[in-house]
Amino acid sequence: MTGKTQKLIDVSHVVEHGMITYKGLPAPIICDYLSREASEQIYEEGTSFHIGRIDMVANTGTYLDAPFHRFEEGKDLSELDLSSLANLDGLVINIGPDVREITPAHFSGADIKGKAVLIRTDWSGHWGSDQYFEDHPCLNQAAAEYLRDQGAVLVGIDSHNIDDTRGNSRPVHSTLLGADIPIVEHMTHLRDLPETGFKFYAVPVKVKGMGTFPVRAFGLIGP
Repeated sequence: MTGKTQKLIDVSHVVEHGMITYKGLPAPIICDYLSREASEQIYEEGTSFHIGRIDMVANTGTYLDAPFHRFEEGKDLSELDLSSLANLDGLVINIGPDVREITPAHFSGADIKGKAVLIRTDWSGHWGSDQYFEDHPCLNQAAAEYLRDQGAVLVGIDSHNIDDTRGNSRPVHSTLLGADIPIVEHMTHLRDLPETGFKFYAVPVKVKGMGTFPVRAFGLIGP
C-alpha cells in the first residue's frame, strides 16, 4: 500500500534588490555586509562566510499585516500567537481578474468559520508591471464585515491591496485588523492550491513595535 505524501505550495513572491511592491515606497536594497572575499582576510585559509544586509520598508513582497499596522493599541508582530499564523485550515475563494469589487456574494455558500480565507484573483500575473498597481481587484467594506462575522481567522489576497486604493480610506483593513484578523497581501500561485483540504502558514519575524513584515506564505497539502 502506497502512503500519501505531503506537498508544499509556495504562494509568496521573491524579494529582490530594486523590486517595487507598492508605488511610492522604496525598493529593498540587498547587498553584502561581509563578502566572502572580505571574510577570507578574517578566517583561516579555506574558510569563508557571507553576511548579507537588506534595507527595506516592512511592506515588501508578500507580507502580513498585524492589527498594530492600523491601530496603535493593536497587537504587533511579536504579540501574534503562532496559532493565528500557522497550521490554519485553508480555503481558496476563486474570483477571477475581471472582478474589480469583491462583495459578500462572492463568498456565498462557503464555510468561512475558522478558516484562513485566501482570495484568488490571479492579479499576481501582473506582478512587476505597471498594470499591477492600477484597477486591481479588492474587497468592499461589506465583504470584510461578512468575513469577520462568518468567523474568518486570516484573510489573504493575490492582488495589490485588499482595499480600494483609489481613495484614502481603508475600511477592509480597519474591519479585519480591528477584529484581530491578520491580512496577507501580494500573494501568488493560489491556483496551485485546492479550494479546501490544506493547511496554511504565513509567519513573519517576531518584531516588537511593528505591524507588517514579509512572510514565506505556503500551503501544506496532504495527511
